[in-house]
Amino acid sequence: MNAGSGRLAMGKATPVGAPRVSSRTKGVRDEILESQSPPFWSGIRARHLVVLAFVLLYPLFATPFLTYQIGAQSLIFGLVALSLTFLGGYGGMVSLAQMTVAGIAGYMLAIFGASGEATLSLGWSWWIAVPIAIVIAMVAGAGIGRLSVRTEGIYTLMITLAVGVAFYYLCLQNYSVFNGFQGFQRVYAPTVLGVNFREPVAFFYLSLGCALGGYFLVKYVLRAPFGVALQGIRDNPRRMEAIGFHVTAHRVAAYVLAGFIAAVGGVLLVWYNGLITPNSVGTSWLINVLIIAVLGGMRHPIGPFLGAIVFVLLQTFAIDLFDRERFNLVIGGVFLAIVLFSPDGLLGLWAMVKTKFLTPRGGVR
Repeated sequence: MNAGSGRLAMGKATPVGAPRVSSRTKGVRDEILESQSPPFWSGIRARHLVVLAFVLLYPLFATPFLTYQIGAQSLIFGLVALSLTFLGGYGGMVSLAQMTVAGIAGYMLAIFGASGEATLSLGWSWWIAVPIAIVIAMVAGAGIGRLSVRTEGIYTLMITLAVGVAFYYLCLQNYSVFNGFQGFQRVYAPTVLGVNFREPVAFFYLSLGCALGGYFLVKYVLRAPFGVALQGIRDNPRRMEAIGFHVTAHRVAAYVLAGFIAAVGGVLLVWYNGLITPNSVGTSWLINVLIIAVLGGMRHPIGPFLGAIVFVLLQTFAIDLFDRERFNLVIGGVFLAIVLFSPDGLLGLWAMVKTKFLTPRGGVR
């Protein structure tokens, strides 16, 4: 089968050399390609408006510590984990390299922008450095995707883990570009139109805007023809290829989109910490992003943000009950409990509770 001559990810024309399909499979293919994505507000319910109002008003009643350390940090980690949820939950590709992509964006921001390492940073304005950092991270995401999309299961995990570990050691041992173990210090958020995004409230709303943008982008893509085809490839790649879809191109395109989301999260994470070092992209953080995605649930774009809230709360307050060195034991116990009792994460646990206790007997479930 000449898979390389198949259609592009979003194309509609069947090129020469594509698999011959029957009228029935043509109908399925055309139905997917001609489907119209409903507006993103079509699925909004009252509970969504309540949650939106809460997060918008959160800085008004929360302390600066809770606004910055809990709120902003949860939004950033949720955004990075959202890229993994998109790949794993809807594309069937569980990647451990999403924090690596975020780290690439962070390092590129520090290299092309301003930092405390004036001899290594170019000192360009943020509005130039940020797009460059995001584009480079997306290219890296495409490369990781191209390398791993022809594998499945444990092999995809191992390839993406190997890429993440290789990038960690590259940053750790290279001093001419990445400044070794010291990394880049004093990489601060900019001041735009008189708004200093280093302030807790301003940075929270910046993180919230990016998180909402990523959430609605994923929601829109999942209902678009590309997203529908990607979910079909997740369920049965051979059948999707048989009806004329280029499976590899769709998967690589999904990695590019996930790379964009992770890159935005990586830029925010550098501004949040004010620095980036090899520890920011170490093996522990590669695993932590997976834990966050699984905790929240990988069947809905809101899941990673719920998982991030739990993770950040445990990371922040568990040391009051346990030694700091035992945090991994605590988060591992929570992760194990969620996986055992609710494979769909917190959202699956809530669905079980709602079905069992809140749905009237004889009612529609």
